[in-house]
Amino acid sequence: MLSLTKVKYHRYFANSDDSLFVYDCINAEKKTLGNKGQDGKPTDKGSDDILAFAFSPSGDYFALTDDSKRLILFHTKPSWECVSIRSVSRRCTSLIITAAEDKILVADKSGDVYSYSITEPQADGKLELGHLSLLLDVTLSPDDQYILTADRDEKIRVSLAKAPHNIVSYCLGHKEFVSKILVIPNYPDLLLSASGDSTLRLWEYKSGEEVYCCHLSSICGPETTKTDQKYPVSRITYCCQGGYVAVLCDGIPTVYIFQLDAIAQQLVYRQQISLKHKVWDIAFEETGDLWILEEDSEAPLQLYRPCDGQWKPVTDDKGLQKMSKYLQDNWTVFEGFVGAESHYSSLYKASFDNMAAYLQRKEERLQQQKKKRQDLQCGSNGQTKKMKTEESLL
Repeated sequence: MLSLTKVKYHRYFANSDDSLFVYDCINAEKKTLGNKGQDGKPTDKGSDDILAFAFSPSGDYFALTDDSKRLILFHTKPSWECVSIRSVSRRCTSLIITAAEDKILVADKSGDVYSYSITEPQADGKLELGHLSLLLDVTLSPDDQYILTADRDEKIRVSLAKAPHNIVSYCLGHKEFVSKILVIPNYPDLLLSASGDSTLRLWEYKSGEEVYCCHLSSICGPETTKTDQKYPVSRITYCCQGGYVAVLCDGIPTVYIFQLDAIAQQLVYRQQISLKHKVWDIAFEETGDLWILEEDSEAPLQLYRPCDGQWKPVTDDKGLQKMSKYLQDNWTVFEGFVGAESHYSSLYKASFDNMAAYLQRKEERLQQQKKKRQDLQCGSNGQTKKMKTEESLL
């Protein structure tokens, strides 16, 4: 089992014999093309923090990118093995492996998506498409026909995978950055998106039509005390069995569970799981079991299991106990993330109230003019009084 969060330096896996496989990015090959990136520009030295990762649909492959601009590919069966280490042009924000398991699509901070071959694991990347804004997520339709990308400027773009310059549609409606997108696996014509505008939206993405919008503030509101609280979604996980969607909002120690009504094309709110500590990540199993990774060194991993339509905590699961011990014994890997600030706050558009500043300056000018008139009037009255006094003395 994979630990659920973006972990500094290391990645922990279970082999087929249930032994633990540890990969340390610090010792990975620093393959920087002679101090130049794939675009020919000099590379700056980064940390070894893992920025994005993904399994292939079958679980046979696993890929990650780190802050040192490396794309590392693993083959997972029968045991974990590093297949290749390649350089990427920019630091990446998201990646996904195709259903055919022949390519890795990598989205980066400059707004580009590159594809990297799995069948030719040493081949350079190929530029597929580009945005004019920072990309935050990339996904594919289950049949690999469409590439879907989400950016900081509120847009979701749908492109043909075979000809990415051919834009099929835009899904427009979010008012802030689009943080997460997910094509529903068992309803492949529907797209679920989340944004910094505190909404979840469903789309018929091939036409760009929005079919449903859920305002998270109406659900999450009672859990917070801030009147201006925002609910940027940091994680979405989906379970085909029952059509359940679990959502994690950044900085809020609560997991919200919805159920997809595909016929009515809407999300039905089912449950919230309140936790004591900040939540880093969530993931559904095919059975509906929900794993939750918390910022807690004593009990970092929680397991919730569906029972009579509600998810309830489980403590006697052997897999939970074993993985929890792995995390506890290696908690130093996570310490750099404890108490870390949200990176979503910097993605919000800055608002400038120019009118308020203008009115304030105008009021200051009016007050200055009023004072000047008063001073002139006082001076004029004094001069008149002096002249009358002199006339009376004559």
